[in-house]
Order: sequence, then C-alpha cells, then structure tokens
Amino acid sequence: MSPTTTVEVTSLRERKKQRTREALIDAAFELFTTKGFEATTVDEIAEAVEVSSRTFFRYFGSKEDVATSLQLQQFLDVYSALDARPAGEPVVTALRHACVQVLRAYEEGENDSAQFACVTQLVQESPAVMARSLEMCTEQLDELSRRVAARMGVDPVADPRPKLVASVASAALQVAVRAWRETEPDEKVSDLADRAFALLEAGINYPAAP
Repeated sequence: MSPTTTVEVTSLRERKKQRTREALIDAAFELFTTKGFEATTVDEIAEAVEVSSRTFFRYFGSKEDVATSLQLQQFLDVYSALDARPAGEPVVTALRHACVQVLRAYEEGENDSAQFACVTQLVQESPAVMARSLEMCTEQLDELSRRVAARMGVDPVADPRPKLVASVASAALQVAVRAWRETEPDEKVSDLADRAFALLEAGINYPAAP
C-alpha cells in the first residue's frame, strides 16, 4: 500500500468515526428530549444508531459525557476562534469576539441550537449532568487559563491574572445563559453574552452606594 493510499484509508476511517460519534450525539439528545435523561439508557442510544453498546463506550464514557459533549466542543471551538484573533488584541476583547462568534455559529445551526437548549436544561435538572458539566468546565478553565497566559506572555502558575480572566469570562457566559433561560428567552444568548463581555471590558469596579 502506497503512502498516499494509507493516508486516504486513514482519512476515510476517521471520517467514519466522526459520523458515528455525531450520530450517537444526535440520537442521545433526541432521546433525552423525548424520554428524559434519567429514563434514557446507553443501550437505547446505541440501538438508535444501530451499533452495539460496546461501540458507544469507544466514544463516550457515560451518558453524562454525551450530554456535555456540546459544551466540550464549544470550548474547543472557542480555543480555535481565540487563536485566530489578532495577536495584539487585549485578552478580554479577544475572548469576547471568540465566544460570541462560536455562540452565533451554534445559534445558526438548527440542530445545534436545539441541543444547546436541551443541554442547558439537563444541567439544571439532572444532578449527574450538572456534576459532569462542572468537572469538565473546571478542566477546560485550566486549559483556557493556559491559552490566555500564552496570549499575555506570562506564566499561568506564577501570575494569577490568566486564571482570573478565564474565570470571569466563564461567569459572563453563565450570566448570559441564565438570563436567556429565566428572564430574556426572546434574546439570543450570543447577544446577551456580548453585552456581558462589554461590561467586563468597561470594568466592573463599580462604586459603592452613597
């Protein structure tokens, strides 16, 4: 087999794996929406895609991992968008543009938008999903801190600012999602996030009441 053929076979195999993974995610979210998270089994998710439960576990460690897969992918997409921002752009501004860009891309995809609504509800309603989401977000905040530190040219261990920036950015997104769920359902999460980041850029050292 020539090197070119080997690359083509590998590429085909990887595309097939990606299609299977996406099919499992789609099937899982459809079942979560119709049956509820707790009532859905791994066997049912696998059966919907016509694969075995063993195949499911090659892609995901648990139902909770499927439920939070969209959140993980959003972090990865934000990293890519952040890397593409101009090198001299201030970190909060760069994060604002990166996060809003990713959110708007998901809002424009009908399937992604429905899954986003589903996962935000699951995080609120299922203790197991909330626990996995918090664990995953903590892991990714560490990675985001490292990327912010690299952008600032500082050591993320010695300098607390990258972790502070990453944590505040995460809080801004949480505020936006909560506002969308509880008080402003007609607004887009991306617009709410954009406004939250604008407040961060302006500074949040507000004066005390007189």
